[in-house]
Amino acid sequence: MTRRTLILILVAIATAAIAAACGGSTPAPVNTIVLAPKSELPADVQSAPVEVQEAYRFALANKDLLEQIPCFCGCSASGHTSNYRCYVVEDGGSDSVIQFENHALG
Repeated sequence: MTRRTLILILVAIATAAIAAACGGSTPAPVNTIVLAPKSELPADVQSAPVEVQEAYRFALANKDLLEQIPCFCGCSASGHTSNYRCYVVEDGGSDSVIQFENHALG
């Protein structure tokens, strides 16, 4: 067996081993956006454009995240302490929304 044949065999074995190792792995998880159900939105938000509905649904489902993001639209004078408050004025804790903010509708 020549040296060249031996090298080709080793390269073929290495390539097959790498392909087998890569082929059996599970795909990387895809980041998904969590949204609250549309049924939790008030009627005026449900009749808004889809992008607005999704923003409210995102706010409802991701309160902890949005409470960490300051509001940059100049509504802090209205008492908004975070981006979450652009969507919800007052909530009853956990998942019970008491009053929606119409600020984000327009």
